[in-house]
Amino acid sequence: MQYFETYPIQKEPIFKKLLTKAPNIDLTCIIKESHLGDYTHLMKDTYLIESSFDDYSYTAGNVQIIYSQVGKFCSIANSVRINPGNHPQWRVTQHHMTYRKIAYGFDDKDDTEFFNWRRDHKCNIGHDVWIGHAAIVMPGVHIGHGAIIGSGAVVTKDIPPYAIAVGVPAKVIKYRFDENTIAALMNIAWWDWDRVSLEKSFKELNDVSSFIEKFKK
Repeated sequence: MQYFETYPIQKEPIFKKLLTKAPNIDLTCIIKESHLGDYTHLMKDTYLIESSFDDYSYTAGNVQIIYSQVGKFCSIANSVRINPGNHPQWRVTQHHMTYRKIAYGFDDKDDTEFFNWRRDHKCNIGHDVWIGHAAIVMPGVHIGHGAIIGSGAVVTKDIPPYAIAVGVPAKVIKYRFDENTIAALMNIAWWDWDRVSLEKSFKELNDVSSFIEKFKK
């Protein structure tokens, strides 16, 4: 497994009451060529492949994140899949033997062009996003800051900041706040605060109106 962190990775078999600054990773997780931010938490059976997973974000287990960028303070529920696999439906057969050729003894190299297509269609998840149980985010989709994706949703198109999207395919049903409130929160960008600033103003996060009044630019 490869990590881009310069500090040691903390791997534990259970949920810890006190998370460490170094990534907190269950022993069953599989991570390959990925970046993990401070206070991140990957629970049981999370796959993180060629992706970035930024500060304070967590998965609730049985999550697969492939070729994606996940922002800070994201809440990823159980059984979520971000950037699922594709099959070459335009070929005679869509079976993966046509691109995983080595495994089946058909060639001495795999179809790298096919795999690179997925790499070129990364998913981009903004900051403070909540993705509900068993939701799927399709390749190339961008989800804006503060958005909510309902359980079981299949997200095929970009979702705006602070929108709530549900269904198959996922559609925006409403927004968490009015336009002025959303604009103010985007402008404040509290997710970029350092740890000292976050601790100093932590209690302010519970009330939107007073928070904006105090920190608006």
